[in-house]
Amino acid sequence: MTFSSAKYGVAPEDERADIKILCDEYRKYNHIDPSAFERYGVKRGLRNADGTGVMAGITNICNVHGYVMDEGEKAPIDGELIYRGINVEKLIDGCEKEDRYGFEEAVWLLLFGNLPTKTQLTDFTTLLAQMRELPDTFTEDMILKAPSPDIMNKLARSVLALYSYDEDPDDCSLENVIRQSVELVARMPTIMVSAYQVKRRFYDHKSMYFHPPKANHSIAQTILYTMRSDKTFTEEEAKLLDKCMILHAEHGGGNNSTFATRVLTSSGTDTYSAIAAGIGSLKGPLHGGANAKVMQMMESIKENVKDWKNDDELAAFLTKLVRKEAGDLSGKIYGMGHAVYTKSDPRATILKANALKLAENTEFIDEFKLIESVERLAPQVLSAVKGEKKIICANVDLYSGMVYKMLRIPPELFTPLFASSRIGGWCAHRVEELITGGRIIRPAYKAVSKDREYIPLEER
Repeated sequence: MTFSSAKYGVAPEDERADIKILCDEYRKYNHIDPSAFERYGVKRGLRNADGTGVMAGITNICNVHGYVMDEGEKAPIDGELIYRGINVEKLIDGCEKEDRYGFEEAVWLLLFGNLPTKTQLTDFTTLLAQMRELPDTFTEDMILKAPSPDIMNKLARSVLALYSYDEDPDDCSLENVIRQSVELVARMPTIMVSAYQVKRRFYDHKSMYFHPPKANHSIAQTILYTMRSDKTFTEEEAKLLDKCMILHAEHGGGNNSTFATRVLTSSGTDTYSAIAAGIGSLKGPLHGGANAKVMQMMESIKENVKDWKNDDELAAFLTKLVRKEAGDLSGKIYGMGHAVYTKSDPRATILKANALKLAENTEFIDEFKLIESVERLAPQVLSAVKGEKKIICANVDLYSGMVYKMLRIPPELFTPLFASSRIGGWCAHRVEELITGGRIIRPAYKAVSKDREYIPLEER
């Protein structure tokens, strides 16, 4: 075996052969019998036997409510998403009635625990606008010189790089972490759009545009203004993006990316390392990356289902997806099902209603109806193929990608937008963990390897 890279003169086929040998060696000695998890009472995925999450902490920040326990069994209810005791639907309704943007208000609520006064909100919005600019030479040195085909990796790298531009990066006092948190909320969209423009130039061979943001723009307006080559957008578009960001801003301490952020925070590490962990988690297709996966799945459906209005034909293709005979062969119908929500996901409900408004009388209406059919047929297909009896609802990812598509947001920004929305929630949980946690999070793993004698090298 050569164990050398192709750039040192080794042919790619030789390198692949070497890697195959290594993988075969790994497979020989690294099997764990799936029955061992049940035998030792291990809760895989930190899930209880009934699918509920293992209780790992206490939080004031967010409650995700999707069922009630009735005599030891889960009883489905309409889902609720509650920020600091306030239902997110009421938060969005309040902004709609006053015809204003609300993401900045949601960030304040999550970070500080109470609704801001009018003066506080105005001052906070102004402060966020002032902090949008990245440090001197940051764009040139950290983004332009190291383009990435995946914006999420660039977000994580850039957040880590901000450590070097911070005069006091390791100070975990409340004052310093709040300062870092507000800066990150303001800067994340700037990093995202800049990374996208560089990606367009280096990987898509298209023109890139760097538009200075306007001080009087909300975060949602800023994203559309700086992302689009012509800088134009409608208030309807910006306010819909604002709603999406509010709905994605937080989802309790148990979701994978927030838990990752809290785990790193519990070790005493710096803010940038903890938030980069959240970004890395969110990238995964089983978490934030699912919105892009939904749109990929829909493209596969559109290519393979001739009559979108034919339930039998659509159900047959969904069956192929579940049986790992089509799509990405994962066996998943992306956008369906949730760890907590049973009857409905409030985020999906709100986005679906807004997606319909935007799609009506446009070329998108047929695609919207197709997604609606997937939502209706998927529970039947999953029940028939897998024998699942639980109630399954559409989750936020089924409709968020469609909304982004209608807002002319490119697919490579779907998950980064999620991250730019969730940054305030991650920071709120980091602060809470620092103030109230007190112990490093350290769950146990059952070791199942057997004792063996060491064999001298010459005798193997």
